Amino acid sequence: MILRIFAVLVFAFAAPISAQTLDTSATAALVVDYDTGAVLLEKNADTPIPPASMSKLMTLNMLFEAIEEGRVDMDDTFPVSANAHGYPGSTMFLETRHDPTVRDLIRGIVVLSGNDACIVVAEHLAGSEGAFASRMTERARELGMDGSTFANATGWPAESHRMSARDLVFLARRMMDEFGEYYPFFAEREFTWNGITQPNRNPLLYSSIAGDGLKTGHTEEAGYGLVGSAVRDGRRIIFMVTGLDSTETRTNESERIAAWAFREFENVTFFDGETPVAQADVWLGEDKQVDLIAGEDIVATLPRGQADEATARVVYDGPVPAPIQAGQHIADLLIETPGVGTMTIPLLARSDVAEGGPMTRIVSSTGLLASRAFDNLFGSD
Repeated sequence: MILRIFAVLVFAFAAPISAQTLDTSATAALVVDYDTGAVLLEKNADTPIPPASMSKLMTLNMLFEAIEEGRVDMDDTFPVSANAHGYPGSTMFLETRHDPTVRDLIRGIVVLSGNDACIVVAEHLAGSEGAFASRMTERARELGMDGSTFANATGWPAESHRMSARDLVFLARRMMDEFGEYYPFFAEREFTWNGITQPNRNPLLYSSIAGDGLKTGHTEEAGYGLVGSAVRDGRRIIFMVTGLDSTETRTNESERIAAWAFREFENVTFFDGETPVAQADVWLGEDKQVDLIAGEDIVATLPRGQADEATARVVYDGPVPAPIQAGQHIADLLIETPGVGTMTIPLLARSDVAEGGPMTRIVSSTGLLASRAFDNLFGSD
């Protein structure tokens, strides 16, 4: 049975949805709506590439997991080895006489991109940077990050140190979803350690696009990259760009992509999760119909102005035999939007429907026999 309804629903997209085309000079890029998971733009998003310091998000993931599991505490202090103190590249200016807390080290990694802070964390959690990198790779596989392999804790150039744009955006989202308590660190504009104040390198924090994270990266091999997030009018996007030729290009391209994503797309709420979307007929039940709901809010990311072009239909095999339990998957909502494609959303029974008594069965059976007799006498299409 197919019922026509007037609503539209989109939760996620397997391919980018269409709007005004945007070209980017980045070698790899991915732009995603935070609320719906809609992919707004992608370029070489699944290609493993050198991530530079953007891979420090995985180092932070390992540290945040250790905190959440109770293996370390924010006020714990970690020793600084000579190896950490002498590590090349961006630095927090740790010295072997220091005893930084976990909180200090988080700020040293997030705000200052300190390679020394990453080594301190790696050596404390795994004994050595090599062992820590192996654990990072193993954990990446467990999380479904198949485009990521780690050779170190810092993003220092190494042939086997690779991440995909999709994995980096996944990690950025994980920072918000799983470790939201620590996410405000990403918005800090400066941090002072050892008497030295350094600014956060993330250009989004100083931009008009309301960026609040996450991490920049640069090596000669990788070029200039950024995995970032910004919020406008309550709507958040997450994006990643890399392979750019300068800090200025990185800043300009990041701002241009974010502005485009906010300008060209919108999120539209069509139903709350408990609003009936349609009804399904019930066979041999105390009730003849059952309301169908999505179970969670129905929100769509669409190119601006295209919501009115969407059509939807409910598909199910009916009538549905009783008994029916609330939450039971009864039907599917199919939504077709030009430039977006077709999405399938499960619809659930809003309430229980018990089996009918003897009279219900007699009446239903009599009606069925009468219908068959009519068809035999007069035929049916």
